[in-house]
Amino acid sequence: MTTAEGRRAARSSTPTLHDVARAAGVSLATASRVLNGSERKVADSFRERVEQAADELGYTANISAQSIARGTSPVIALLVADIADPFFGLIASGVARGADERGLVVTIAITERDPERENRILRALRGQRPQGVILAASRSEDGGQESPDELAAFSSLGARTVTFGPGGDRGVQIDNHGGAERLGREMAARGYRTAIVLGASEGVRTSDDRLAGFSAGFESGGGDVVRTYRGGFAREDGAESMTVALADGVEPGTLVFALSDVVAVGAMTAIRDAGRTVGSDIAVCGFDDVPVSRDVTPQLTTVRVPLSELGYQAFRATVDAEWEQPEADLEVVVRGSTPGID
Repeated sequence: MTTAEGRRAARSSTPTLHDVARAAGVSLATASRVLNGSERKVADSFRERVEQAADELGYTANISAQSIARGTSPVIALLVADIADPFFGLIASGVARGADERGLVVTIAITERDPERENRILRALRGQRPQGVILAASRSEDGGQESPDELAAFSSLGARTVTFGPGGDRGVQIDNHGGAERLGREMAARGYRTAIVLGASEGVRTSDDRLAGFSAGFESGGGDVVRTYRGGFAREDGAESMTVALADGVEPGTLVFALSDVVAVGAMTAIRDAGRTVGSDIAVCGFDDVPVSRDVTPQLTTVRVPLSELGYQAFRATVDAEWEQPEADLEVVVRGSTPGID
């Protein structure tokens, strides 16, 4: 048995910082400076002894202790509305890529688009002293008054807050209105003249911007948005809204615009369940270009948003002293769900 194995075998409980200091032959203060992130200089010989002892004992540094020593913890907090939604999964992948480059950890919390829940999470996160906080969830215009105060509290702790849209120290912008407007113009150019739109509750910024943009583009090309149905961001919301629309009557050749690809896929399911055909009968388009848009049949026409790259930029915005968001190009991608009308 090696010396390291002997030390591990001799222990019956989790090793402490005192154990590491004793094994390395240094003071507790020196061991703490090495392992808990203090900026005070420690001689290389002592540092090597402490790190070797910690490795042999299987000691894991206490993040709370590191937070006290550094003023922040090696954590980036990411708040999303729904982790099951691929929109947020792609953003999270970009944040995680950036964190991995800097040796940081991402902790994810789910707000469910509930302002009170969001505020509770932000208050709880303050105790963890993250280096940065990223709010990726779309929020309502009347989303409560506490969030700005909660976000400002992080600045006093040395943490930068980044939001998708306004509200934080820095903001990552998605041109939802402009992207949807280009989609609307393209659909009008393909011959569609009647459209219905599926959105979230009125007052949700992302939904309102996309619906307004699509309507402006579609109507500028000679089209007419005849009805709007309000639901949510989930696949089930798209199916439910489309079911109601079908009961109200949807003529062949009608175009359906859903605020997201996930909602659009739900609408496509409802169309099929009603014995109708997606594409040649009722055309459907969405927004985001998440992977499922290419997996459905027919493939979904949408607006491509570089979500993973935007997540990466949100991370960079939290840690870089100087930061300016590169232009995020949104691209209309036409596929089989909108074959056009001759």
